[in-house]
This record gives sequence, C-alpha cells and structure tokens, in this order.
Amino acid sequence: MTADPRYPLGKFEMPANVEGGWTLRQTVHHVADSHVNAYLRLRFALTENQPTIQPYDESAWAELHDARTAPAELSLTLLEAIHDRWTLLLRSLPDSAFARTLIHPEHGARSLDWLLFIYAWHGPHHTAHITSLRRQKNW
Repeated sequence: MTADPRYPLGKFEMPANVEGGWTLRQTVHHVADSHVNAYLRLRFALTENQPTIQPYDESAWAELHDARTAPAELSLTLLEAIHDRWTLLLRSLPDSAFARTLIHPEHGARSLDWLLFIYAWHGPHHTAHITSLRRQKNW
C-alpha cells in the first residue's frame, strides 16, 4: 500500500520477464479461482458480522491437475458468469454496504471497498502478464 491517495494499491509495474511463472493456462485458472473466492468473500461480508475469510495457497491450487490441464475456456466461461453475478449483486447494494468489513488473516480487518479495489486491479494485472508474454513471443 502507498500513502499516495491517487494510487491506493501502488502504481502498476509491468514485470520485466514473465518466464518461469505459471503457464498461461494456470494463470487463467488462477484468475477464475481467485475471483470466485472474492465473490464468496463479498457474500460472507454482506451476510455475517466481520467474517474471517479462508485464505488459500494460490501456488498449490495452480499445481492441481485441473489448473495444469483443463482448457482455459472453462475458466473464461466461469469468469464471465461470476462477473455477471458479482455485477448484479454490487449494483443492488447501498453505498453503506461497501464499508462492511471482513477479517483477512494476513491483512486484518478490511472493507468491501478494499476487496473491490484489489479485484478491479487483479484481472488486468494478470491480463498484462499474458499480453506481455504474447508480445515477447510474437504470438
């Protein structure tokens, strides 16, 4: 986090090299896994009083068989559906709902605003990994 209010998550920095990380398939499945978790975390925060959310080992999830072998289209379809549900829910909320909090074991109490800022950044962050690799490989 940064003290500059214009960049609550810090300025985006493109990694110089994305070699050695997850495969493109694993990255797409990771985004779907992460956004499903975020959607559920939002729902818990709306229906419970300061729920403690369950963290998960993203790297271990990326090594599971489905993340390594399933077609990326499965997660792209899942992302489209979860984003549609998420949008429908978010548009129904009063402004006051975004101040509701959840407890993240690694970050402490956080508002729904925080959760939304993270995930508004998360998808484009990984999309940039993929587009950067496409440029590097001339795909």
